Amino acid sequence: MANARMIKVTLVKSLIGRLEAHKACARGLGLKKINQSVEVIDTPENRGMINKISYLLKSES
Repeated sequence: MANARMIKVTLVKSLIGRLEAHKACARGLGLKKINQSVEVIDTPENRGMINKISYLLKSES
């Protein structure tokens, strides 16, 4: 997938005290620490995880 679209997501709020499902979404995106950024492929699955925890993230295309 050399030409796949990527989304850069950054965890800007803590995962402490969040729902387990929300923590699982962050881990699924590869986010562990505050201010950590990762680039994920723009798929419906990743979009769903980003939308679910959008209040914890900053994202850019």
